[in-house]
Amino acid sequence: MSNQVYIFDTTLRDGEQSPGCSMTIPEKLRMARKLVDLGVDIVEAGFPIASDGDFHAVRAICREHPDTHIAALARAVPIDIERAAQSIDGHKRPRIHCFIATSEIHLKYKFNKSQEQILEEAVRGVELAKKYVDDVEFSAEDATRTEIGYLCRVAEAAVNAGATTINIPDTVGFMTPGDYAETIGKVAETVGDRAVISVHTHDDLGLAVANAVAALYVGARQVECALNGIGERAGNCSLEEVAVIMQVRPDRVPFHTNIDCARLYDASQTLNECITFGPQPNKAIVGRNAFAHEAGIHQDGYLKHRTTYEIMTPASVGVPASKLVLGKHSGRHALRQRIVDLGYGDLDKADTIKVYKAFTALADTRKGLLDEDIVELLEELGFRRVGEEVPVGG
Repeated sequence: MSNQVYIFDTTLRDGEQSPGCSMTIPEKLRMARKLVDLGVDIVEAGFPIASDGDFHAVRAICREHPDTHIAALARAVPIDIERAAQSIDGHKRPRIHCFIATSEIHLKYKFNKSQEQILEEAVRGVELAKKYVDDVEFSAEDATRTEIGYLCRVAEAAVNAGATTINIPDTVGFMTPGDYAETIGKVAETVGDRAVISVHTHDDLGLAVANAVAALYVGARQVECALNGIGERAGNCSLEEVAVIMQVRPDRVPFHTNIDCARLYDASQTLNECITFGPQPNKAIVGRNAFAHEAGIHQDGYLKHRTTYEIMTPASVGVPASKLVLGKHSGRHALRQRIVDLGYGDLDKADTIKVYKAFTALADTRKGLLDEDIVELLEELGFRRVGEEVPVGG
């Protein structure tokens, strides 16, 4: 089996349908360009039946990116599938992604239908989608709370009906890596090489990325994810985390994607501008603090050799540079370097100690010191930039 992992991006669908993430058609087009530039294999452009805006967004993305795989989501019902087919009509590489819930919880409380009825609807949905496109993905919604024997029956029936990708979503973020790998392995064994096995994981327990990676070892070869991990509730599997894990740890995660990781930060920043919030500061890869160091021990080690506290370079994921944040936890090494960077020269040991004492006293009263705060402190202590005259009486 190839170690190529296909990245199916759902930023514009599952991500966009979460609170605060709705995008206009121009914003979806802007994001689609970034996703294509990143090297995403399949862009899930929207849920055409949901609104006219979503329908026209999918149409517009198809027109602008004729050579990219574009997927449109549909429930396994004729009206959805026909609308999805219309949205991607004429595109060179279209995919219809149809789904139906299979867990006993959904059958009982959402559908009030039997397993056999749902199985028949799944097959009919795939067969109808297949009349419009060759590339059909089938998802068993809430797959991870579905009895495994029935889940395998549904997956096999969908493949027999023409599905080329079988997605096993952890819709409610319920699984742990071992559980998920066991489920994926059984479905992969059932399907064999007749279809690509896809995973779609949610972060309700903070395990979306771990679950997706675990699934790769047992046969999954498509990961459904979103930039910044946006998505329903706690979010989706984070695209940037999955891609960078494979880049940084090929010794333990021996798979690869087509993602150009050096473009990740730029794509993340664009998403921040299109929706109402950005990632938390300590978000892996793209968070504001991902390459920031404040503790004195860390700063000292970093200044001696970057690899003491960084496992990747900022440039490898498109971040402009690492940051040494000066606060009460910072050490003399970092402060001395910042003083040099600000143009005040390399202070001797006595002057460094003098400035450091004043700095820590001030830092105890702040959440962090800006460069202008440090300049003001230096000026008050009588220091001047290299080349500047010290005023008479100064």
